[in-house]
Amino acid sequence: MTWLLVIAGAAVGAPLRYLTDRAVQARHSSRFPWGTFAVNVVASLVLGVVTGAVAAGAASDSLTLLLGPGLCGALSTYSTFSYETLLLVEEGALLLAAANVAGSVLATFAAAAAGVGIAELWWG
Repeated sequence: MTWLLVIAGAAVGAPLRYLTDRAVQARHSSRFPWGTFAVNVVASLVLGVVTGAVAAGAASDSLTLLLGPGLCGALSTYSTFSYETLLLVEEGALLLAAANVAGSVLATFAAAAAGVGIAELWWG
């Protein structure tokens, strides 16, 4: 049963990632991968809230599987982040590549920490 929860979350997360990435990227003419950046930050925020809810005893194992490895696992994308960063390097956009790496690491960490903080406020 646990793997079905992960599959169900992923079935929502994967198309949500694709659609969000395309919608965000379509609004920017920059080579910077804003769509991937956005989905990774949102997934980190949601996972932070889930983690905080688990710590507070407010999330069941089923909900954790559905939202954690299911939804957030499919919503976030380390492989696309890596690929897009490599493309920026190959195009000679080293500053954008460095900004993508540093910005992604800092923003996703901050989002996860904010998510845990939000959960602590809700379920403290």
